[in-house]
Amino acid sequence: MKESDMERQSVSTGTIWEQRYSYCRAVRYGDRILVAGTTATGPSGELMGQGDPAKQTQYIFDKIEQAIGELGGRLADVVRTRIYVTDMANWEAVAAVHGERFQGIQPVNTLVEAKLVGEDYLVEIEAEAIIGAGHAL
Repeated sequence: MKESDMERQSVSTGTIWEQRYSYCRAVRYGDRILVAGTTATGPSGELMGQGDPAKQTQYIFDKIEQAIGELGGRLADVVRTRIYVTDMANWEAVAAVHGERFQGIQPVNTLVEAKLVGEDYLVEIEAEAIIGAGHAL
């Protein structure tokens, strides 16, 4: 496919930040899907999984999977994840959820400690997918 034939598509999950700060949850260009840093923010702006890093991670991966699906991909197409935690003491709970969701897919992964947008947010995750990368899975 020539670059001139490719179309940019995007999907929003409707969070207040996406509207207020002019970004979308995910963009597809050609066969690549890039998913923005995603937190466990629910549809009405509420934090899902308050105080529980594993529950926040599960909710985040649900949002990421939905966004990738809306752009024609699937979780098996994910080739990279980046995970940000506010407290490194939570890394194993978060990594365990990642391990469950990506069993057999095994994208490259980075996990770092970082300050996030609010003190109750324990996890933020980015993902990158390539359509067809998971065709054999």
